[in-house]
Amino acid sequence: MEEKRDLVGYGNNPPRLSWPNGARLAVSLVLNYEEGSERSFAMGDPDQEAMTEWGSYPLPPEIRNLAMESMYEYGSRVGVWRILDIFSSLDVHCTFFACAVAMEHNPDVAKAAVAGGHEICSHGYRWEEVFRLSEEEEREHIRLAVESFQRTTGKRPVGWYCRYGPSERTRRLVVEEGGFMYDSDAYNDDVPYFLQISGKRHLVVPYTPDNNDFCFWNSPGFVTADDFYNYLKDAFDALYTESAVTPRMMSVGLHARIVGRPGRIAALRRFIEYAKGHGEVWFATREEIAKAWLDHHPA
Repeated sequence: MEEKRDLVGYGNNPPRLSWPNGARLAVSLVLNYEEGSERSFAMGDPDQEAMTEWGSYPLPPEIRNLAMESMYEYGSRVGVWRILDIFSSLDVHCTFFACAVAMEHNPDVAKAAVAGGHEICSHGYRWEEVFRLSEEEEREHIRLAVESFQRTTGKRPVGWYCRYGPSERTRRLVVEEGGFMYDSDAYNDDVPYFLQISGKRHLVVPYTPDNNDFCFWNSPGFVTADDFYNYLKDAFDALYTESAVTPRMMSVGLHARIVGRPGRIAALRRFIEYAKGHGEVWFATREEIAKAWLDHHPA
């Protein structure tokens, strides 16, 4: 193990500071853009992505899953544009957790994301489980991802987030690569925090497993837009109340192929409108949140 667990964190002594312009709650909208980088025979992979709208749908191992591929294609063909239209109309910016290969397959999305003022955070070279890679493979994929984003977006990413979770060496390799301001490979806090990695101070901007539209695919029962909206609203209300005492951050995880469907998109619009109806709320990219935290905690 290269990192020891920390079950204490800030404990009963939360940070006492405010976000820029006196905001008390930072809302981080995250659009996971993975379509075209998932495992598939079409990409030359030995196996295929199992998760679909229908759950984990079994197919004979040698049969190409065209249904799965088309469900992911919906996100890049339709869903991402529907989501970006909402962001534009409500004047909010998101962070793309983008897989490099996905952006390569749809450069128009990369151009629109940059033109819309959204942040591109590296979600890896492929939408892959990095713990299955060797150390050299993982190091090489980090390098390939950085180079790819520089080509498709004109800027290297300053954030890193793996699929599901990192390997035990991921943070060391991210620090080794250099140029990264933060990673989001943790689900253990409501505000950023620092770690010492390879003798260097490293910032973690935690993400969320629950304020996430994956509930539509993972729920055992039918989940409606109202269900998702009400959950986000309840999370926002709790964090907004707490943020009167200590700063809080709310992450909202989105996927173009999931919440980008017409029967679900209303939840996103309603939530953003609800949150914007409160004072001292800051819709921020994760890069902006990281910069603000670093400004308050100079080395």
